[in-house]
Amino acid sequence: MTLDRPAVANATSASPLRRLEAIVPGLTLVATITAAAYGLRQVPGLSGLSPMISAIFIGIAFSSFTTVPAAAGPGVAFFGKRMLRLAIVLLGFQLTLGQLGEVGLVRMLALCALVAATFLATVGLGRLLGVDPGLARLLAAGTSICGASAIAAANAVHRTNDEDVAYAVACITVFGTAAMLAYPLLGQFAGLSPVDYGFWVGSSIHEVAQVVAAGFQHGDVAGEQGVVVKLSRVVLLAPLLVAMSVLTADRSGGVSGKLAFSQIVPTFVLGFVLCMAINTLGLVPAPLKAAIVAITPIMLAAALGALGLGTRFSAVRARGMRPLLLAALASVFISAASLALLATVA
Repeated sequence: MTLDRPAVANATSASPLRRLEAIVPGLTLVATITAAAYGLRQVPGLSGLSPMISAIFIGIAFSSFTTVPAAAGPGVAFFGKRMLRLAIVLLGFQLTLGQLGEVGLVRMLALCALVAATFLATVGLGRLLGVDPGLARLLAAGTSICGASAIAAANAVHRTNDEDVAYAVACITVFGTAAMLAYPLLGQFAGLSPVDYGFWVGSSIHEVAQVVAAGFQHGDVAGEQGVVVKLSRVVLLAPLLVAMSVLTADRSGGVSGKLAFSQIVPTFVLGFVLCMAINTLGLVPAPLKAAIVAITPIMLAAALGALGLGTRFSAVRARGMRPLLLAALASVFISAASLALLATVA
């Protein structure tokens, strides 16, 4: 789908009422897709499927088999960009700096090294395989941090094709699900303690839901450790986005060659860190925090559904098998590297 850019621009410069009227058709379409994504959880056998993942594929199916109305363009663009960034900001209310302390200094440093190594290795392998750099960065972010949410955040820092986002989410879903099923057997075979198994799961499986499913297969201790490590890994999203912003910023724009502050630290990243700090200090009333935690994944699902509306199955297929191979290699890398780190920090 090609959005009507003049319509989007006019909607942005018009009065608040006109802007609201302009996004209503797109809002209605995205809301319908989001509701369908959550509705799929009621289908037997699909209750564990993430609505974020469902939403992007429902959006792709809609745009592939029918036509997205031109009137929906401004609303779809709003959800795919502005609402996405706001949702990422609100993710900060689900994290605290205290979670880093629960992991321990040595293992937290090991986790930082693992995330950095995975990101750089994935980008490097992507270059060797001839994968588009933008798509390689999305796969690197999704593998090293937290799956679909990290892919969406990375796309917000450095905008790529919507087809690349859909492809990256699909890859993360496939290999994250494979890890969720394989880790309980592999952990038992390796004879890992509950704490070590939890660290391995939390530090290398992509999605939070997948970590929960795999972690608690080895008991409460393993499951709780896995969740804490995974959330600590999510905390590293902010520094990763800053690093991506620096690496991808245009250094040739100014005479001095210096980067603007907004290029180095995107505004929504600052918002994410601020929300995490506020949550750490306990300044948010419990009812308000509960409401924010409940609405954030819905917003993320809506944003990914909007991105799906800009994608067609044919465009995703055109990406070929090389990015899929890259995602597989990245998943194997983070899993093996995490096990190797356990041997050194035990």
